[in-house]
Order: sequence, then structure tokens, then C-alpha cells
Amino acid sequence: MKASRLAATGAVAASAVVVLSSPAFAHVSVQPEGTAAKGGYAVVDFKVPNERDNASTTKLEVSFPTDHPLASAMPEPIDGWDIKVTKAKLAKPIEMHGEKINEAVSKITWTASGDGIKPGFFQKFPVSVGTLPEDADQLVFKALQTYDNKEVVRWIEETKEGEDEPENPAPVLALSAASDSEHSHGSSGTEEASDDSKDTENTAADTSVSADSSDTTARVLGVVGIVVGALGVAYGVLAGRRRTNA
Repeated sequence: MKASRLAATGAVAASAVVVLSSPAFAHVSVQPEGTAAKGGYAVVDFKVPNERDNASTTKLEVSFPTDHPLASAMPEPIDGWDIKVTKAKLAKPIEMHGEKINEAVSKITWTASGDGIKPGFFQKFPVSVGTLPEDADQLVFKALQTYDNKEVVRWIEETKEGEDEPENPAPVLALSAASDSEHSHGSSGTEEASDDSKDTENTAADTSVSADSSDTTARVLGVVGIVVGALGVAYGVLAGRRRTNA
């Protein structure tokens, strides 16, 4: 009886290992470095694992959302990869820093100039993006992963609420609530300068008060010294007259 239970437990554990090591868990994803707050900027990493044992990943194409276009998307240079940023005209212009933007990044393509991502490895592709939308909880980026054997994996399927994750899910960036620092972005420098000015004025005022106090103290001590000296002289004169009369 015990032997059969142990065998069953071992079979379950073995199947769990197989499931956890399944390539289905290793898909293209996107995560922020820190936070991705609504209305702010963020650096996000597109993480690309190699799912094949006999081929290397040599190309990654990431399409940016059209329902919430991002006016700014700047990829970080990566050794061994050529980067191409593609922009497209917007049907409806967006406003950024008080200016209307008529085009936005529609796709970024990374092409390996060397060996690419070899089997058993992954690569991160960082991109600085903004301004993030304030009326969305997430952004969906559809990606194409190409191997050197010409195979293309399309990570474009969107996960529907209440359903299991699809076989090839699209990378999804979750957006956090905007913080106070995000709302005050752009005015913090003015506030800091104002605070510095106030500190300078307060320091000057304190110095002036200190100087006035020191000057007043010196004058009082001087007057006291004169009075004490005069009293001493008067006392000496009176004492001399008393001795003479005696």
C-alpha cells in the first residue's frame, strides 16, 4: 500500500516537472524597470527566451498599441543587434508637452548582427516609453520572434477575461496608478528652486538677527563697563577724601 502511494506521488512530481519545464511558460513578455505609472514615463524590458534546442533567435519585431499611441519610444543600444524604429501617422493627433504630435512609434525591430539568442539563453530589449496613457490599465504589445531556421513565432494572442492564457500570448504591460510625483512632474524643479530661495532668505535673516543681537550685546556690555568704571573712580575719590579729613 505504501509502495503504491509512493509511486503515485513520484508520478505526480515527475509530471509537475515536465509541465513546469514546458516551453509554454517561456514566452515573450514585457516588464517595467521599477514602475510604469499612468501619465508618466518608464523603461520597459521586452524579455525574449529561446524556446528551441537547435535554432537561435535572430529577429524580434514589437508592434506598439494603436489605441493608445506612445509619442516617445527610444530603444537602448544593444551589442550584436541592429535596431530600426518605425513611425506612423496618427488618425487623431495627441498632445505632448503642449505640442500636438501627428505621428508615433508603430514598431521597433531588432535584428541580430551576430549569433543572436542561442538555445538555453534569453535577451532583454530595453525601451524608454512615454507618456503612458491615463485612461488605460494595460498596454498590449504584439511581437514576432524569428529563428535562424526561418521559423516565426507570433506572440499576438490577447488573453480574454475569464479564459485560460492562449498558447502564444501577446506581451502585456500593466500600468500602475499615477503617483503624486508623476502629477507634479515638471514643476518640482520650480518648487525646489523656490524652496532653496526661501532657505537662503531665512539664512540671511537669521544671520542678520544674529549680527544685530551681537552688536546690541556688545553695546550693552560697553555701557556697563563705562558705568562700572565711573563708579570705581568715584569710590576711589571719596575714599581719598575720607582719609585726608581723618
